[in-house]
This record gives sequence, C-alpha cells and structure tokens, in this order.
Amino acid sequence: MNRLPRRFVLGALLAGIASPLAAAAPATSLRPRLRPGGLGEVTVPDGEALIGKAGLTGRSSFALARVGTPALLESHDAETPLPPASVGKCLTALYALEALGPAHRFTTRVLGTGPLRNGRLEGDLILVGGGDPGLDTNDLAELAARLKAAGLREVSGRFLVHGASLPEARLIDASQPDHLGYNPGVSALNLNYNRVHFEWKQEAGKWRATMDARTDRYRPEVAIASMQIVDRDSPVYTYADRDGRDTWTVARGALGTGGSRWLPVRRPAAYAAEVFASLARSGGLVLKTPEMLHDLPAGTAELARHESPPLEEIAELMLRYSNNLTAEVLGLAASAQASGRPASIRASAAAMSDWARRTYGLREVAMVDHSGLGDASRFPTGDLVRLLSQPRAAGFLRPILKDIPLLDEKGRKVVDPRVSVVAKTGTLNFVSGLAGYASTGDGAEYAFAILSGDVPRRDALSRAERESPRGGKAWLTRARRLQQALLDRWGQVYGAG
Repeated sequence: MNRLPRRFVLGALLAGIASPLAAAAPATSLRPRLRPGGLGEVTVPDGEALIGKAGLTGRSSFALARVGTPALLESHDAETPLPPASVGKCLTALYALEALGPAHRFTTRVLGTGPLRNGRLEGDLILVGGGDPGLDTNDLAELAARLKAAGLREVSGRFLVHGASLPEARLIDASQPDHLGYNPGVSALNLNYNRVHFEWKQEAGKWRATMDARTDRYRPEVAIASMQIVDRDSPVYTYADRDGRDTWTVARGALGTGGSRWLPVRRPAAYAAEVFASLARSGGLVLKTPEMLHDLPAGTAELARHESPPLEEIAELMLRYSNNLTAEVLGLAASAQASGRPASIRASAAAMSDWARRTYGLREVAMVDHSGLGDASRFPTGDLVRLLSQPRAAGFLRPILKDIPLLDEKGRKVVDPRVSVVAKTGTLNFVSGLAGYASTGDGAEYAFAILSGDVPRRDALSRAERESPRGGKAWLTRARRLQQALLDRWGQVYGAG
C-alpha cells in the first residue's frame, strides 16, 4: 500500500489524543447543567426526547463515540440495521483508499496491436478503460489529439473497445425510474458520468431533440441514445433497449417551451467508443465500427494515455457531490485490487462488507452496492461509529468530508456553534442519514452517526412514485431537524465552555 499523505497521518495521530472527556461517558444523557451562581438550570433534552419531538414515522437511530475510544457515549437503537443511503459512501471511500492508496490514478489508454509505419497502424486500435469515473469528452479529445501528434493517420485493422476489467452493469439499482441520471450503467470505460445530454427546442414550429456528449468545449451528437417525441400525457419518459441502443420517448405535453436534462447511459463503453471515434474523425483519423473486446491481447504497444487525478481527490469529490457512479467504480476497483475482478456490483459490495467486518470489527453491515442507492443495504449506526471512531479510518476520512453548518430551529446558521462538524449526508425517499465527526473547542473529537428510515413506507412506493413521492419532502425536513437537534445536544453536553 502507498504511504499516506502527511495530512492523513496527522489526522490519524490527532484522533488518538487523550481527553478528560473520555472518562466521563454517560450511559444515556447527562443531567441538566447548573448556571453559574445558581441562577437556574439549562435543560439539555436527551436523544430519545428529541426523536419523539421530531415526529418521524419509521425508526431513528444514533450513536456517538470519542475517536480512539470504542465504547459508545450515547446511542439509541444503535444495532438496528437501517438503509444508509449515501452515508454508505464513507465505507466505500475508506475501502478504496486502503486498497489502492491515496495516490492511485486511473488510466485510460489507446493501444495498438501492430507497428506504426509512415502514419499507418498495421493492426488493431484498442481503446482501454481503466476505471476512471471522471473521464469526459475533453479527455477523449486530448487522447485523439495525442494520436494525431504521434503521426497516426490510418488504422489498417479493427477499432476495439475494452471496458471489461471491471464488471459491466446496465444500471446500479433496478428499482429506480429509468430516466434518473444518477442511476447509469457502469463499466471500466465510463464517460461524462455515463450520462447523455438531452436537449429539446422548437425550430420553425416543430420540436427538435438532440442527444450529445457535451462538455464546455465539445458537443458531439451520439447515436447510441435516441429520443422520440410522442403525443401522450404520461408517463413523461419511456425507455427500451433496442439493438444495443438506448431508445427513449418523451411526452410532448411535458416539454414546455424548451429545455434540457441529463439521462443515464446504459452502455458506457459503447458510448465512449462512439464519442472517441467522432473526435478522432474530426482530426482526420477514420476508425471502423467499434467492436467490444473482453480480453486484451498480448503484445500491444501503448500509443496514448490519460491519467485521472489522484484517488484522494476523486474520493473527496465523491463525498462532496455524492456521485453514485464514482462510488461504484471505486468499490469495484478496490475489490479487483484485493482479490481479482468481482463478478458483479453486489458481489463486490459483499466483499467490501466482509472486509469491514474483518478489518474494523463491524457486526451487521451488509451493503448491496457501493453508493447506497440500493435500499436493501443495511448499516447500523453502531457499526458506522465503530468504523469512524478508529484513528486509522478518521485519518483517511476526516480530511475529505465536507463541512456541515449547524442551524437553529428556524433554519438559520449558528454564528458561534459549540462544535464544528464534517460529515456525509445520505438521502433516499423516506431515508435520511448523517455521519461524520464533531470537534469541540478544546480539541476533543467525536464520531457520530444518525439514521432515520421508514422502510415500509418506502417499500410501498411504486417505481414511478420514487422520483417525488407524496409526503417525502416533509418527512425529510423532519429528519434533518432531528439531525441538527442531536448535533446541538452534543454541542451542549460535550462542547467546551
């Protein structure tokens, strides 16, 4: 494993500093504090009271521990497995950083199976995906430009595409509506987070729909995905897999005056191959129709490559923006590094859960993917805090989690909070979570996890209802208020002052 960057090492060391607070761990809530001079008591509500006040349906669970100390300071239903939603990405980030190392870079390559003579490749050209989750159209354009700069003008053989070093999946979670861009296909060759840009506008009184792989510099149209505008009221979108292409329809009545959105791509490697061929053609290199390749041949030569940013940066962006594709690729790559190419996303997630039990002593974690999108995943808050409270895990995760502002009961930012918080949020319909670290003014650091979920209510939703279910926003608001109330409680009980 690669040596940890200095800030990870320092974070791990700081997480183990002793504190007198650790010796005063209450079984449940502390007694009310007395104001100086006996002016009265400030009542700090206990966690159970806060859960009752929140008025959430379903179950809520929380746990709190001092970093470096395994015993829970406070908890409620901490061993109850609940869906973690995107909070599960904390485990995925740790899994990938430990397996691959923070400095790891994903490489996308162009290989040739024969010699390059006088601008002509005597053999096949192979576009090889290395698992880069952030590869975009600009990066493919740079690869094509490097081939041109190397003098390549013609390919005598085939154009082959390899995205099979990681398991290929048409989508992450089959229970989601088809058109949601955060549920795309997955492979080792991904492009634009495996989303295609659908734009519609009226021209001369008629609707025109385009599907392209746009970035800030390029807008190549694609044929791997197509859209037809049809006369109907609902559903807004339909999807079909026809002849290896994503075939969409959209209801004319839903188009308004024009607009755009990103739709998921189900065949990422084929999508990337089409875009690469288009960009190469614009530079004078005409490639044949791409063919998918499962196994790389021996004796190839590298013609060009693109490297991703280091894994540490990718993981930080994943936790900040909660990108599901990135989480799946990181988890799959970690499993492949540990024990060879996994059979599927589910198999890799099971291997990650087993790793967490062996390495960090977790008990009931059971993930079905690496992003938390699948609601069959389960992660008790007790296990989350057992993971987060270990100094090694804190050293990896704390520096790359995002700041969480503390809010008062009216939703206003607290100007001088008793604790500072970095954490990962997680949201599904009728599922909400927050887990991370709370630091006090005297330098003490605590790991916490809060999960709420109304699983029966979520299970009762139809597939079409899952984009925006009735009552979902109000439920989520109450769940987030509970999270803020618990953070405020812990600030009052453990914060300095």
